[in-house]
Amino acid sequence: MERSSLSATRRNVVAGTLTLAAAAAAVGGQPASAASKKKPQPVTSDSHNVTVSDGTRIFFKDWGPKDAQPIVFHHGWPLSGDDWDNQMLFFVGKGYRVIAHDRRGHGRSSQVSSGHDMDHYAADVAAVVEHLDLSNAIHVGHSTGGGEAARYTARHGKGRVSKLVLIGAVPPIMVKTPSNPGGLPIEVFDGFRAALAANRSQFYFDVASGPFYGFNREGVKSNDATIKNWWRQGMAGAANAHYLGIKAFSETDFTEDLKLIDVPTLVLHGDDDQVVPVADSAELSAKLLQKPTLKIYKGLPHGMATTHADVINADILTFIQA
Repeated sequence: MERSSLSATRRNVVAGTLTLAAAAAAVGGQPASAASKKKPQPVTSDSHNVTVSDGTRIFFKDWGPKDAQPIVFHHGWPLSGDDWDNQMLFFVGKGYRVIAHDRRGHGRSSQVSSGHDMDHYAADVAAVVEHLDLSNAIHVGHSTGGGEAARYTARHGKGRVSKLVLIGAVPPIMVKTPSNPGGLPIEVFDGFRAALAANRSQFYFDVASGPFYGFNREGVKSNDATIKNWWRQGMAGAANAHYLGIKAFSETDFTEDLKLIDVPTLVLHGDDDQVVPVADSAELSAKLLQKPTLKIYKGLPHGMATTHADVINADILTFIQA
């Protein structure tokens, strides 16, 4: 997200945000190198939940024939599996089995204090996949969910994933670093954290009514129901998970994950994405993947899977049926 798109929100940030920052640091979890060695396995389950070994309960939806080819959807920050309603209804209508989980700390999953990093996110997906015994699956990830899907595919998906779709996805890495000079400055993400801590409800409303769907662009008609649904999903999750998740989606480097992915991968991105700029994401990811197909849509926003669902659904269907 461009720094200018947050200027109005930042003016409302109060000094008390430092308190949450300190608290977040205290529950930030273990280093990625340690987390990557841990693979939470399902220890209990029912038809809609898996509880992994660290006690976190992961909620999931599972629709369609159990013997059909599965499509697993990975949602963006700070949303839930509900963000895929349109796609799930479309693809279950085409005869697929469709699954969407709520990431830990999001939606209906446990509001836990730890594990808000990409290694745990991917391992939680692995637990759901193993519980449902999914194979020959297509994984579809949007934004943060694109990073989660990439890490899952690279580290846990061998023999289970047949194709991958990344939509407005955060890989290879969002933040500006010496090796990623085109990334967004860390101050942008510090602004996210400050705005969330000051008034999460207002921040989520501002994001949904502005840059996420491109409703801040001249000539683009806003949609109140879409804004309220985004806000509803965000507020259903935990503030700490969302706060810590900003680091997960902005600072995780997926370069090596992308290099390892050997399944056909469709990379979709709007060239007016104000949240994840296309030049430092999709265009770079396509160069790292082994079997990429890159498609960039003129004028489409970050949330194009919602605003232009008919276009995105049709292109995904063509890709997975090829």
